[in-house]
Amino acid sequence: MIVLTTIRNAVLQLGTNKLRTALTMLGIVIGVGAVIALMAAGQGARKDVTESVQGLGSNLLFVRPEAPQSGSGGAATSFSDVTSLNVEDAEAMREIVGVEAVSVRSTLPGQVIGGDQNVSTLIIGTDDEHQTVRSKEMAAGSFFTADDVDRKGLVAVLGWQVALSLFGSADAALGQNVRVNVGPANINLTVVGVLAELGSSDGNNEDDQVYVPVTTMQARIPFLRDPRGGQNVQEITVKVASSKQLEATQQAIFSLMFGRHEGVEDFSVKTQNDLLSTANQVTQTLTILLGAIAGISLVVGGIGIMNIMLVSVAERTREIGILKAIGAKRRDIMLQFVVESLMVTIAGGLIGVAAGVLAARIVDGQTFGSSDPVQTVVTPVSVVIAFGVSGLIGLFFGVYPAFTASRLDPVIALRSE
Repeated sequence: MIVLTTIRNAVLQLGTNKLRTALTMLGIVIGVGAVIALMAAGQGARKDVTESVQGLGSNLLFVRPEAPQSGSGGAATSFSDVTSLNVEDAEAMREIVGVEAVSVRSTLPGQVIGGDQNVSTLIIGTDDEHQTVRSKEMAAGSFFTADDVDRKGLVAVLGWQVALSLFGSADAALGQNVRVNVGPANINLTVVGVLAELGSSDGNNEDDQVYVPVTTMQARIPFLRDPRGGQNVQEITVKVASSKQLEATQQAIFSLMFGRHEGVEDFSVKTQNDLLSTANQVTQTLTILLGAIAGISLVVGGIGIMNIMLVSVAERTREIGILKAIGAKRRDIMLQFVVESLMVTIAGGLIGVAAGVLAARIVDGQTFGSSDPVQTVVTPVSVVIAFGVSGLIGLFFGVYPAFTASRLDPVIALRSE
């Protein structure tokens, strides 16, 4: 009964100055809303990365260049002595038991001109097995063949968005001539295929890419070769026949590469799970960082509550003296002010939750001028954390004003004007 009376008195007291109560509540609303919205953005980024990695295909291994390490545990070899990944490495991997397909990949930024349009995009140098390894479907035409790769064919496969930007549709792009500019080099190519709409994968929008035979890129763009004349590639992707053979094949590829690179570990061999684990660690750190930044506004809101509650204590000194004179105990006075503080933060927390969820829903799917839409995922955990922290802040920052009020001398309080 005492608690209900205290709550009713708190509601009446907060209602006597609605504007001040609303402004006090605003800091908590902004803080809770920001925590939920930013954590939703972080969780959305994590979901996007997970979907992208999983969308690369199944049973894949990724061989990429890394900073060199000495195989014997000695000093690292200098970068000038590094043997980069090359086409010959990929050819050697085809002989390993359990390997179903191997594809190489080199990526360079460039510009594609077709018809009276031009777009800036990524130029992907790869081979005929890229479509099989990455499980890609065609919207029109076909992917280039092994013969195109062997003869350094002047052919190209366009991403869905590139085809639409240049020619209006996938079918209209077939057979068209395009010019690819990469730095000082330019190549005239014929479009033989357009990939089906794919979306984002491995951190890039695959609809906004152009694929050409890697041999054509290496022949026409001199800086793809190292000083030794090796046909360098930036990545080798290996498709393993069965998920049961994934670990054994990973070890076999590592041993092969270690021997081919003369004991210098200037490469890495990772599974999709390895990539996903690394990416998730980054996005988890990002989510925590975003939540912590937003949490600062909650602390600021709590300081605002303490300030307003101290002002309220000063304004109600005479009221406190009367309550003590008629028998109110220190705990009763303290409870009154703590309840008022909690009610402000709870109400602000509820409004903040609604505002944060609404903001996350509005932002979800928006591109903000980029090619990739933003994903947001509101989780129950983020809602509970934001709302719970707001309540704790209200309790923490409300205790001191309540304690100050409870310690007032009733005689002195009654004399105040």
